[in-house]
Amino acid sequence: MTAEATNQISSEDFHERMHANHMYGLWELASQMTPHPQPKMVPYLWKGALFDSIIEQSGEVVPIGNERRALQLFNPGLDGRWATTNSLLGAVQMLLPGETARAHRHTPTAIRFIMEGTGAYTAVDGERVYMKPGDLVLTPSWAWHDHGNETNERVVWFDGLDLPLIQSLEAMFFQLYDVPMVPLTRPHNDSEHLHGHAAIAPTWVKEKPLSSPLLIYSWDAAYGALMSMQDHDGDPFEGIKLEYQHPQTGGPVLPTMACYIQLIRAGERLKAHRQTGSAVYYVERGNGETIIDGVKYVWGKGDVMVMPSWAVREHANTSKSEDAILFSISDVPVLEKLGLHKTEGYEENGGHQQVTSTFQPESV
Repeated sequence: MTAEATNQISSEDFHERMHANHMYGLWELASQMTPHPQPKMVPYLWKGALFDSIIEQSGEVVPIGNERRALQLFNPGLDGRWATTNSLLGAVQMLLPGETARAHRHTPTAIRFIMEGTGAYTAVDGERVYMKPGDLVLTPSWAWHDHGNETNERVVWFDGLDLPLIQSLEAMFFQLYDVPMVPLTRPHNDSEHLHGHAAIAPTWVKEKPLSSPLLIYSWDAAYGALMSMQDHDGDPFEGIKLEYQHPQTGGPVLPTMACYIQLIRAGERLKAHRQTGSAVYYVERGNGETIIDGVKYVWGKGDVMVMPSWAVREHANTSKSEDAILFSISDVPVLEKLGLHKTEGYEENGGHQQVTSTFQPESV
């Protein structure tokens, strides 16, 4: 046997022994230290028409009990994982007239952006928050909450949670309340009365929780703010994009999740850029397209679109006469706290991508 063969056998034996003892050499893993993020999640688009159809059917076949009638959006690139992005979960939930969703609490924080229906409520730690389309409602981590629809119409909302992040940290807790609804201890929409006044705050409230104490951000205020700024130049990459803020700190509404409302004016095509951090978008109104790494995603009212970290993205409003408005959630606060948030403009072709294909959503 040659010396070279002996060394080869020795190397194989060494690696076999190392692996048998649950160890791997850095030299075997070096390819995972990539020069830039290479997410397994993929961009995807769910059409509003598909939601309408499946939501309607879910009302016929899925009863409301201890669970909620929520359609969880699984990213096709994450191998069946309970996740829309690596750190965020998007869903669409419906309550029929007269239904209530059992009171519970969980460590994942949650938001809901109301898509359809006026007058249903979310009750959070003893306060009922009544909702209408376009309202943003918060559910902080480990807060008791239930939902009810006392109206004569169905209510539909977009859910956003940091559930995949909490799962990855192995910090998932869930608990049902001992009765269907948490007893009310505060007036309806009390947090809005206390904290819903821009730059004016109650002096007697000293606590500054990590999550915003304002449980509802009204559509009227958000839309009014967007319209008041429509003549500004805005951001060349994002247009007129506003962040919902914690009224006491000016930071994100939730420690792990930022929420935004974004105006893309009629005929406006924004420049391409990329950033670390993933996002999920809901199209509140209008029609347009987003080019993601050269692939065109055509969207309209009611659609939901997912954006991976470090993907080159470029938004455009394809209407010449109507504005488009996007609501979105993002995990940027986590990356900022860790010093990992990075943004980079796209320099080629005057800041605009070449379209190589158009996304065609699957629909069964």
